Amino acid sequence: MPSRARARSYDPAKTRTAVTAQLRRVREAVEGLDEKGLAAPTRLGDWTVRELIAHLAMAVSSVSRLLERPAPPAREVTATGWATATAAHSAAIDTDTRALAADAADAAGTDPGGLLEREAARFAETAAVAPGDRLLATRVGAMRLDDYLVTRCVELVVHADDLTAATGVPVPHDRQALATAARVLADALAAKAPGGSVEVRIPPFAVVQCVEGPRHTRGTPPNVVETDPLTWIRLATGRLAWAEALESARLTASGDRADLSAHLPVLG
Repeated sequence: MPSRARARSYDPAKTRTAVTAQLRRVREAVEGLDEKGLAAPTRLGDWTVRELIAHLAMAVSSVSRLLERPAPPAREVTATGWATATAAHSAAIDTDTRALAADAADAAGTDPGGLLEREAARFAETAAVAPGDRLLATRVGAMRLDDYLVTRCVELVVHADDLTAATGVPVPHDRQALATAARVLADALAAKAPGGSVEVRIPPFAVVQCVEGPRHTRGTPPNVVETDPLTWIRLATGRLAWAEALESARLTASGDRADLSAHLPVLG
């Protein structure tokens, strides 16, 4: 029996820095938005830009809130498991986001940067001193803090891209945050569609094997999928369709098992 692949590890210090850096880039991008910009629609159902910004703030503020609560007794979920478990909690996330957006509008008027700045300061105070193995009682189960910070990179990178699409204001991606998001979602694909018949390449950040079938051992793999990190993240989160990515040449897929559309998106 082939050995199971080792779980990917992440440097907690680098992950914390990546969360801070990506949040700063989001904050800089939204500072110039007026009321019309905040009321603009997004590709996230009926959320406006204001609600999207509130969700970004909530993604980071959740770290401090969870650290204030008692630690659960045992770890239940990893960063990879989180990716496929969030869909079951979408209604609660939507309710919390709308409430925070309404509160922020009352408190900060048309200044969304104020909300993000406050949460960045709170994050810096709490997350920097907590141990990485501290357990948090998250929506999807008990997670280590270092795993949860990895999921915050995913949230910030994915929704920074949503913000760019909604406002036309480019939100740059921190390299470490982008790498972390691409790797987590690649590992989630490998967990969702286990196997070794297809090699998925996301240079320069990740390579995983997935899909049941003959396992490749040497030479050129018969089934290869390759794309850039941001295109992969859009595919993995349902922002981009497989056929559209192929047609635009942002994705290449060779081999009779290389169509991964049935396994996408991977972010629940």
